[in-house]
Amino acid sequence: MNVLECKGVKKSYKRGVLVLNNFNLSLPAGKIVGLLGPNGCGKSTLIKLIAGILQPNEGEIRVCGEPIGEATRAIVSYLPERTYFNSWMRVDELVSYFAEFYRDFDSARAYSLLSTLGINPSDRLKTLSKGTKEKVQLILVMSRRARLYLLDEPIAGVDPAAREYILSTIVSNYDPNATVVITTHLITDVEPVLDDFVFLSRDGKIFAQGSVEVARMETGKSLDELFREVFKHV
Repeated sequence: MNVLECKGVKKSYKRGVLVLNNFNLSLPAGKIVGLLGPNGCGKSTLIKLIAGILQPNEGEIRVCGEPIGEATRAIVSYLPERTYFNSWMRVDELVSYFAEFYRDFDSARAYSLLSTLGINPSDRLKTLSKGTKEKVQLILVMSRRARLYLLDEPIAGVDPAAREYILSTIVSNYDPNATVVITTHLITDVEPVLDDFVFLSRDGKIFAQGSVEVARMETGKSLDELFREVFKHV
């Protein structure tokens, strides 16, 4: 069984303009997948549909065979593009909140990752830099033992020196039976941890998808170079 199945998904906003148009996608377990495309192609919309924040106009989305709903929210861990926590909260209060709210949350793992990245659990969010806040949010999301992780621009606000370290210690340390979907504009930074890629076009459909390693071997180009070539006129 695939972790994710999207069949005939359509989503439109104002004036009936389709963001996703008859969208179909299947993702197996045990993969880190880059969901990539130009601005406005529907990446964040798709992530929100899978997370159950938005509803499709047509089509079906299933996670581990379950339709989007209470059952999938229990096995999907979602990282939004923007930090949504209250700034007055301490980091350890957030850990307790997640532990109380999610059955699959691993507090020991969260504290271990906080320690590894040098983040003081007693600090309040309002005292932290934007990049450190994003690290905290990513740690909390990846400390769940979920089946599907949805990460929308997870390292956009993190300084370049820390990106590789964060990806290798957090994103690569996930349950081998789970799947991680990452949307990002920082393809060069994320490429080393990706197994597969999905290129979305502006018409709300998949332009290309496959193995990152196979794409590099067949084209002689990095995924970032291939992306720039494919979307150079967009």
